[in-house]
Amino acid sequence: MPSAKSILLVEDNPDDELLAVRAMKKNNLDTGLIVARNGEEALELLLGSAQPLPQLVLLDLNLPKVNGLEVLERLRASERTKALPVVVLTSSREDHDIIRSYALGANAYVRKPIELAQFVEAVRTLSTFWLEMNEVPPAVRA
Repeated sequence: MPSAKSILLVEDNPDDELLAVRAMKKNNLDTGLIVARNGEEALELLLGSAQPLPQLVLLDLNLPKVNGLEVLERLRASERTKALPVVVLTSSREDHDIIRSYALGANAYVRKPIELAQFVEAVRTLSTFWLEMNEVPPAVRA
């Protein structure tokens, strides 16, 4: 169940999930980590329940069932999640993915670092900004 300081990681690759979990643990952020392993699961968590929203969504693009761009589009179409911070965290270097992500309302687009140390630093930086410094609208806090 999401909490006030939770992060929803939407990631289907077990290796990338493990890297993210290790990075969160190393940064003492793992207590509020929720993982959805496909786009359908992410949408069910975010749109299909009365649970509190996470404070941040880290969204991969290449997902089974419902791809990341469609997840983003549906999140932005919903009153409940239209202001929820979503950071696309993906290995894609394609310009069209970057352009489409921002056009659909992504708050940021970050390429996944390959090296563990760089990945840990990226997660620390993202988490510090989005969980500690960023102010979210009252609707997202509810």
